[in-house]
Order: sequence, then C-alpha cells, then structure tokens
Amino acid sequence: MYTFIVILILIVCIALALAVLVQNSKGGGLAANFSAPNQVLGVRKTTETIEKITWGLAIALVVLSLAATTAIPRHSAESAINTEVDASAAKSLTPVAAPAAATAAAEAAPVEAAPAPEAE
Repeated sequence: MYTFIVILILIVCIALALAVLVQNSKGGGLAANFSAPNQVLGVRKTTETIEKITWGLAIALVVLSLAATTAIPRHSAESAINTEVDASAAKSLTPVAAPAAATAAAEAAPVEAAPAPEAE
C-alpha cells in the first residue's frame, strides 16, 4: 500500500510541475510586453481551468502525503533496526580468543618478581 501511495505522489508531483509550467504568469513580466491585446480575453477560461487543476493537484499531494505517513510499514523498520543493534551488541560482548602460540609462550616464560620498595 505504501509503495502505491508513493508512486501516486510522484505522478501528482510531475503533473503539478507541468501544470505550473503551462500557466501564464499573473504579473505580466516580460511576456506581457510582447503579447497581442486580443489574446488577453480569449485565454481567460483556459487559465481558470489550469488554475483549478493546479489547486486540485496541490490538495491531492497534501492528502497523499498524509496518507503515506499513516501507511508507513513501521514494524519491519523497527525489527530491522533492533536486529542490527542486537547483532552489533553480540559482537562487542564476544571475547576475543588469544592465539594458541602466544598463550603457550606466556605460560612457559618465567615470572620475575617485582623488586621490593626500599625503605628510607
């Protein structure tokens, strides 16, 4: 379910970007100087339709984002993290075995006593 919602979010994002790019700018900008005066009233209905589509896509994006947060698979993520933490804890608690040659040499070497401190 979560993967399906994420795919829908990606589709809505692409459609929203395209809808924003298709819109005419409201402020005029540089394009207002080069447009013909008879096109201003002819494009009004198209602009309103594209604006409604943009608002609809924006609302759909918010709703899908909220739905995705409720559909996140929480149990598998927590168990994977717990498994990894348990494995690393087990590695750190496992004693490291000394090599056999070093152990045998340490047992065979004579132990020297530390000199006694001198009395003053």
